[in-house]
Amino acid sequence: MTTAAAAFDGPLCFCRDCLGNLDIKVKRCSHCGSPRLVRHRTLPALTLAHIDCDAFYATVEKRDNPEIADKPVIIGGGKRGVVSAACYIARTYGVRSAMPMFRALDLCPNAVVIGPDMAKYVRVGREVRHAMQALTPLVEPLSIDEAFLDLAGTQRVHGMIPAKVLAKFARDVERDIGITVSVGLSCNKFLAKIASDLDKPRGFAALDQEEAREMLADKPVGFIYGVGPATQEKLVQRGFRLIADLQRADETDLMKQFAGEGRRLWRLARGIDDRLVVPDRGAKTISSETTFETDVRDFATLEKILWRLCEKTSARLKTSELSGCTITLKLKTADFRQRTRSQSIQTPTQLAAKIFAVTREMLTKEIDGTAFRLMGAGVSALRPGSQANDADMLDRRSAHAERAMDSLRKKFGNAAVIRGIAFDGPEKPEED
Repeated sequence: MTTAAAAFDGPLCFCRDCLGNLDIKVKRCSHCGSPRLVRHRTLPALTLAHIDCDAFYATVEKRDNPEIADKPVIIGGGKRGVVSAACYIARTYGVRSAMPMFRALDLCPNAVVIGPDMAKYVRVGREVRHAMQALTPLVEPLSIDEAFLDLAGTQRVHGMIPAKVLAKFARDVERDIGITVSVGLSCNKFLAKIASDLDKPRGFAALDQEEAREMLADKPVGFIYGVGPATQEKLVQRGFRLIADLQRADETDLMKQFAGEGRRLWRLARGIDDRLVVPDRGAKTISSETTFETDVRDFATLEKILWRLCEKTSARLKTSELSGCTITLKLKTADFRQRTRSQSIQTPTQLAAKIFAVTREMLTKEIDGTAFRLMGAGVSALRPGSQANDADMLDRRSAHAERAMDSLRKKFGNAAVIRGIAFDGPEKPEED
């Protein structure tokens, strides 16, 4: 047993189904016969976890419709849309998230296609989140279906080591909520995230820093989070193709070549990550987008669609009691090239008219005959809604009118008041 493990009381092997303690060398549980065992030489010392729901959207749909449990399921829009999620059966055909729907259906023509029901997924995600927060207050959500948890210091509260607490959590979520999760357990965020991908679905994997270095060595540098295609190409050009190349490099030399990023790469290549679990980060961006049934190139049509998107984004900001200082326009061309344009404003806003005014100005600069297949409008650099200032509008009366329309819609429904620009538009934003 290592020194780190010796400092903690707990088993090095246990059964995920009955939680019975076992000898680290056994193949099956001697209590219940299950082969689903968790074993690791430093298991009692590992306290930081990454939990990821397995094929979340598709799993929720299969839960609610057992008739499709054994069929390939794709969550997404029409043939012009993209794949929001794919179950593991569909993935065996090569279907992946963000893939164009027409390509996914070419690969898996017998798939059951279901339009996304975000309201339902949010409800289920909250159930899982609440179950996480019952384990520890240190829960850092990454998205609707995944989070980091820090269980350090909780052994006395739960009467068992964090590894067992997490195994019980996974078992309870499957029984009570009807979906499955995979757990990665380690000593830091970077390695916990890697571990959660090692044994999907219904997985549980533990990874410590000592073994991580060897495991990482033969991976491409792009395996490190935050290393996108451009950074990877730059690293390869300078002789860093594999993580092993970064492991052999001198930290000072990497910092000379890549400044602060060089130090980050040097540390992560060795499995070193000192980021803390920060609870309640909240949303980073509030946005709405839609994929068109046919490509659109004329400004008048795009302008109408943009207004609806801005109204939808504004409504979400108001519902969430948020405002923001950065406004973004997203466009995707007919050949799938993405254009993203952003502009910061002086004071936070949550008003559709302000979001529209800024994104419309950005849109005018993109009208050059290009045909677009997707458009989105978003707000980031979020602040509490109380910081939103109607005075940021060029016409204060316009802001007051929007607030009045919000009140009418709240009382009589969204169709009670419609701005003139919204009439006669051929498209409606349905995908997010």
